[in-house]
Amino acid sequence: MTPNRSPMMPSVPTATGSRKRVPLEAHIMSKCPDSKDCLHDLILPAMQRVADKVDFKLSYIGSTSDKDDSVECKHGPPECLGNMIELCAAEIYPDPKIYLGFTMCLTREYARIPDRELVQDCALEHGIDFGTINACVSRDDGYGLSLLRESVQRTQKAGVKFSCTVRF
Repeated sequence: MTPNRSPMMPSVPTATGSRKRVPLEAHIMSKCPDSKDCLHDLILPAMQRVADKVDFKLSYIGSTSDKDDSVECKHGPPECLGNMIELCAAEIYPDPKIYLGFTMCLTREYARIPDRELVQDCALEHGIDFGTINACVSRDDGYGLSLLRESVQRTQKAGVKFSCTVRF
């Protein structure tokens, strides 16, 4: 039996006969106008067509230090905080329909990130609990920062330097 194939995204059969999801990753910066355009013009339309066929992940561009746990973001500390907010949303609400919608809501007004009112409005719009996101970002053990550091290191390992870069 031949597996069903989409002309846009072929299915990959596994040993059990089920379909393996194809990885799709966008590397962005929360306060970058290019990320806004990429998410709106490329990622959202693609996800509307192939969400059930891909394993989607947002990763963030920045730099890390070997000397400590710090992370630097191109658009400064507010961008690092915005990246952590978006990463916490993805961690707590792993369904891309939820966290990608939330991220796109924030990105529509990227210059205001991480404005509390903007984050609260987008959280409300997408069924996300603001308090839970806030707690994730501000945990005493640095959990939000560790999510950002891991994400930036993933981007660095992939050799990605420009926002928005899409890999599959």
